[in-house]
Amino acid sequence: MAEAAVELAAAGVASARADAELLAAYVLGIPRGRLALVTDFDSEQGRRYRALVGERVSRVPLQHLTGTAPFRHLELAVGPGVFVPRPETESVVEWGLRWLREHPTTEPLVVDLCAGSGAIAAAVATEVPGARVYAVEWDAGALTWLRRNVADRPVTIVEGDATDPATLSELDASVDLVLCNPPYVPEIGAAGLPAEVTGHDPHQAVFGGRDGLDVIRPLVGRAATLLRPGGAFAVEHDDTHAYVVPTLVAADGRFTGVELHHDLAGRSRFTTATTVQSGGRMADFNT
Repeated sequence: MAEAAVELAAAGVASARADAELLAAYVLGIPRGRLALVTDFDSEQGRRYRALVGERVSRVPLQHLTGTAPFRHLELAVGPGVFVPRPETESVVEWGLRWLREHPTTEPLVVDLCAGSGAIAAAVATEVPGARVYAVEWDAGALTWLRRNVADRPVTIVEGDATDPATLSELDASVDLVLCNPPYVPEIGAAGLPAEVTGHDPHQAVFGGRDGLDVIRPLVGRAATLLRPGGAFAVEHDDTHAYVVPTLVAADGRFTGVELHHDLAGRSRFTTATTVQSGGRMADFNT
């Protein structure tokens, strides 16, 4: 593992030691915390481990090698053809779950737009008993993984364009919560991304056009139409969108309480708002 960590670090893998250990645990079929109890690989395990390290050196994502990605309390199936869920999106889910706790209903209606692997939908369905969850996705590659990840959960998959007014139109003005992790990276910033992203995450799941807003712009209006009065919306976005996304949400005219949220590193991460209730009015956004 020490040799593997050196190789991975030399290849530019930021989490070299952790990846070396996680690959070892995967080969041995044990939790990472039990590695200290193992003295060595057998010959077949050693061969598999060296092969996996070689692929990781070439910047194949760790999650593609193990076939899973952790997300909150879940282990999601992932691989080629789907965006690997990131820890940052867990903050979006946490905000949504807190909002549901603060606005309890017997059977909350939640929509995950641009569902991808189904991370958001699966987490909500798992952690909110009784919730009716819809996951909207149009890409065939992502749909394969989405179906696997929600197969044993109360999630309705909708094959369609999340920005199309016809998609889920039967739910217009009735949804309690809309959560979304859309493609939002500006194409002009592609050169600064890790090789795992540019070489393996689907382009259409990462990039949102030249400025990163091609999907977010129509999604704001779609979310406002889906939500009931007083319903809530959270959308993840690029840190360069710190003011433009809250401004887009506020400018729609159907939202109030627009707020920008930051991650633990202080980067702008997602924007939230609620739809205006009868007699209410739009408010400025908070940072």
